Amino acid sequence: MSDRIQLLQAFDALLQPDRFRDYGPNGLQVEGRMPVRKIVSGVTASRALIEAAVARQADAIFVHHGLFWRGQDGRVTGWLKQRLALLLANDINLYAYHLPLDAHQELGNNAQLGLRLGLQVQARFGDQELGFMGQRRDGGGFNNAGALARHVEQALGRAVTVVGEADEAIKKIAWCTGGAQGYFEAAIAAGADVFITGEISEPQAHYARECGVAFIACGHHASERYGAPAVAAHVAAQLGLAHEFIDIDNPA
Repeated sequence: MSDRIQLLQAFDALLQPDRFRDYGPNGLQVEGRMPVRKIVSGVTASRALIEAAVARQADAIFVHHGLFWRGQDGRVTGWLKQRLALLLANDINLYAYHLPLDAHQELGNNAQLGLRLGLQVQARFGDQELGFMGQRRDGGGFNNAGALARHVEQALGRAVTVVGEADEAIKKIAWCTGGAQGYFEAAIAAGADVFITGEISEPQAHYARECGVAFIACGHHASERYGAPAVAAHVAAQLGLAHEFIDIDNPA
């Protein structure tokens, strides 16, 4: 057994949130009971995840997407009130780490997605070096963007969107999970043959066609399913706690 303060210290020591300019508070977002025996991890602090954590008798929840973001209205109504009411009524701690969880070089979302896709990291790029760059771990390449897209679909178990050169060989692969379509231009400047992220917006389709660099959007949730359980399992083992990952399906 541990306690919420030791758990916070362990997460902070691993993820170093003070290094990042982020869109919301990292760390303990909602205070619950002091003793902690079990952690539930998930991608987003949705009501479905909180309800599942209550059913599993969790003392703490660890997520990538927490409850509070810069620019929020600030009023506790609607969905926010419902989620907070569940946490407070059941005295559950909520820990959330956004960019620090993306960035961790071994356990973070980008590192874990790279492992899932069989990629070896060779460099970092973009703002706060959140983008990863590398190639296949076996040293090979892909015949074209379509072949890589099929590989991503098989690895993640969902359809992807691919835009750009369909007949060019792929060696240098850049990726950044979630809603990182804004990193595409930095990936192009870094010399990537293809960029993989969760979402695509209107401008990226044109950049891909005009710059000859393919763009693969594999789903925000699908690309970020792996960091939270990796970090939570690591810290749980360190502190002697039980851990369970609960994946709440999300088509986005």
